[in-house]
Amino acid sequence: MKKILHVISSPRGDASFSIKLGNAIVEKIRAVYPDSTVQETNLLEKHFPHLEESHLASFFTPAENRTPELLAAVKHSDEAIKEIMEADVIVIGAPIYNYSIHSSLKAWIDHIARSGLTFKYDENGPEGLVKNKKVYIALSSGAIYSEGPLKSIDYVEPYMRTILGFLGMTDITVIRAEGTSLPGIQDHALDKGIASVHIN
Repeated sequence: MKKILHVISSPRGDASFSIKLGNAIVEKIRAVYPDSTVQETNLLEKHFPHLEESHLASFFTPAENRTPELLAAVKHSDEAIKEIMEADVIVIGAPIYNYSIHSSLKAWIDHIARSGLTFKYDENGPEGLVKNKKVYIALSSGAIYSEGPLKSIDYVEPYMRTILGFLGMTDITVIRAEGTSLPGIQDHALDKGIASVHIN
């Protein structure tokens, strides 16, 4: 049995390739682990706020000293961290928008990156505290970035591997549905991505 967390960051709903790919990954995990549970977190519905002064103040204030305002400010972060800590497998939808991730996913990352909770510094440098997780990134793009002339501007996979690795999540598999806007490729882009999913 696995506890699966599916994080959605696309605003395209049923038309989203990253959501379709993420759902397919979840179903393949459940086929291997039939008793698994799935929790879906749609960042577009939860509206994670961009970090403001109140959020940073709440992060660095001991819980017993937080005012009602600071308790409200830390709520999104606490809930998101609880979800990732409880999950065994995390599936993250990461469509490419303007060469980067959607702002909702960046906001979520900013809320889960908490000193003392998901990472720490000691004499040896930083240490990620979110350990023993399997992460699948469902990456979708209109063009092809995994190879060819656009590979040098593929900023999403390197960034996601870097920030998740910083938090301790180093067992990462990237699955792509790419070329979804390219004639001759788009009709089979999703199927090709789904076919490449192998659960380990």
